[in-house]
Amino acid sequence: MHYTLHQLEIFHKVAQLKSVTKASEELYLTQPAVSIQLKKFQDQFEIPLFEVVGRKIYITDFGDEIALAAENILNEVNAINYKALSFQGELSGKLKIAIVSTAKYAMPYFLTDFMNQHKGVDLSMDVTNKSEVVKSLENNLVDFAMVSTIPKYLKIDRIQLMENKLYLVGGKQFKYSEKQLTKSMFEKLPLIYREQGSATRNQMEYFIASHKISTYKKMELKSNEALKQAVIAGLGFSIMPLIGIKNELNNGDLQVIPIKGLPMITDWNLIWLKSKNLSAIARHFVDHINDSKSQIMKNHFDWFEKY
Repeated sequence: MHYTLHQLEIFHKVAQLKSVTKASEELYLTQPAVSIQLKKFQDQFEIPLFEVVGRKIYITDFGDEIALAAENILNEVNAINYKALSFQGELSGKLKIAIVSTAKYAMPYFLTDFMNQHKGVDLSMDVTNKSEVVKSLENNLVDFAMVSTIPKYLKIDRIQLMENKLYLVGGKQFKYSEKQLTKSMFEKLPLIYREQGSATRNQMEYFIASHKISTYKKMELKSNEALKQAVIAGLGFSIMPLIGIKNELNNGDLQVIPIKGLPMITDWNLIWLKSKNLSAIARHFVDHINDSKSQIMKNHFDWFEKY
């Protein structure tokens, strides 16, 4: 057998995601390139590693065993690479972060210079909803989390990164004559919510409850992008974080609708457990954020001041 580390990595990712398309996206390869290497890897075994039924991939029991072995081999290879870099005096290893979905519009800007400066650092960033992010932090599965609402029952350290402003947002087709939307006008709007467990949904529900607003037709969507497209199409209105709608505001697809009580302002925070024994990489990242966050805000988020 003459399989390569590249083929092991591809099969492991396909087995993990159960999808050639998703594997190609995560590995920054084309689908044909992944399919070709997957076939070459399979050709070296007489027993099937996977089955294709319809358009879905199912990993066989034998495939599961090979995927586990591949994971162990790849981890050992990474360990060798990290040790080599460490002996050369370079920072090396993994930085693991979990962020709420809206934070994906901000966190990369706080990571770019750090990752460029430390080529031996591998980044693992999980993008999900607030409840899953907090669970990952609580179970010590990540070094850091980026959230707008601090979990009160956890003892954490934090760095305040930037403001999180939430506005009522509608599509460009919505017309109104008043300077501000009245409560009665708001009550007639079809509203679109994020899913349960989302910090944005919690803030939206708090605003509605605290102002004793009777809500109209309610819809729920499980991603910020899906919600944004629904609002653009005129399906409804939502209270959304400003950070995720910069381009749509600039090109006129969305508009901020003024109403008393908004914006709601919280903070985006980088948080970690007080009890966490931070790795050398994590400590360097904390120092990097403290030293550079003001410049990052000036370079990338000065447009915030317009709203």
